[in-house]
Amino acid sequence: MPDNTREGSSARFVDGGIPAGMLAAVREERPLIHHITNSVTINDCANITICVGAAPVMASAPEEVAEMVAAAGALVLNIGTLSAAQVEAMLIAGRHANDLGIPVVLDPVGAGATAFRTASTRRLLEALDIAVLKGNAGEIGVLAGTGGSVRGVDSAGITADPVATVRECASSTGTVVAMTGETDLVTDGRGVYAVRNGSPLMERLSGTGCMAASITGAFAAVAGDLPVSSAAALAAFGLAGERAEVAARGPYSFRAALFDELAGLTPDDLARHARVEVL
Repeated sequence: MPDNTREGSSARFVDGGIPAGMLAAVREERPLIHHITNSVTINDCANITICVGAAPVMASAPEEVAEMVAAAGALVLNIGTLSAAQVEAMLIAGRHANDLGIPVVLDPVGAGATAFRTASTRRLLEALDIAVLKGNAGEIGVLAGTGGSVRGVDSAGITADPVATVRECASSTGTVVAMTGETDLVTDGRGVYAVRNGSPLMERLSGTGCMAASITGAFAAVAGDLPVSSAAALAAFGLAGERAEVAARGPYSFRAALFDELAGLTPDDLARHARVEVL
């Protein structure tokens, strides 16, 4: 990882100008983010993509996914409401994205909860060149083989050290791994970024993990350094969550504020308040 850091009181943090520049690039370029995603959160994923400054398209028919992904800046695959037909569409789109050099983000929702989800995730990882694997701690622990637990589609925790887990997952899969939680961790198997922006209310909403994958795809579409772009995306989303918490009366008012705060987030806000630590 490049040394784009500044000194904190007792830690090194990524220079805030770097995530700020990536947010500015998303807003300027407005990349198309092709989603093959789940039916529960599809509208939230589309709207959060617009709020961060990119353009969403939600296309999953096998007959059109290759043509659609050719126009995209990134492809986001989410197995939240999984079917065999959806996996086939993901493989078609993913292979064409790989051929064209378009980054693919995989959100392995519920991997570890059922054999079908786990096997489908591993099939996608083996068949495709996944640029970023974004999951919660339970999902990443299962895929790393270090111990993880998933209840439905929610993380029930991991048994191993989080940093060791995320590193092992990146090394074994050959992908950049972004593991979300109270502190988000991002690694390419070597250095690790800890993203310390966020709000506890983000865990009280269905779909914030799916939305995080959409934002990760938007940042990946405009930046070549995938560990840094993934950390920057999570910092932007987390900062929006911090600001939404201030005015929220509960989970649903927080949800509305989350979209508004991300849409209003400026590169200068991110430069000043992103907290991405280099471990």
